[in-house]
Amino acid sequence: MKRGKKWNSKEADELYAAILKLNTVAECRRFFRDLCTPEEIVDMADRFQAAKLLARDVDYREIASRLGMSTTTVARVAQWLWRGMDGYKLILQRLGLMHHAVHTRGER
Repeated sequence: MKRGKKWNSKEADELYAAILKLNTVAECRRFFRDLCTPEEIVDMADRFQAAKLLARDVDYREIASRLGMSTTTVARVAQWLWRGMDGYKLILQRLGLMHHAVHTRGER
């Protein structure tokens, strides 16, 4: 992380608000391609796929093998999925992909 920069700053909130203005996958693709490097997009997509697989109880090694990522990265995704801020859970539930009986922080 850049020195002095925070992920939960006013500037970051402006980014999140801008993302909410996108209406289609095509618009998101265009915006994220301008915002991120192709490698950053691939990494984010892989982490999201890992979260989906973890929610289906797929083994860490299997996920790492399928996605070409380290088991350390899979474990990090798992940590945020099960003990993070419930962002993964929220979106997986909204997409109908959360197969565990879980609650997001706002529902507790």
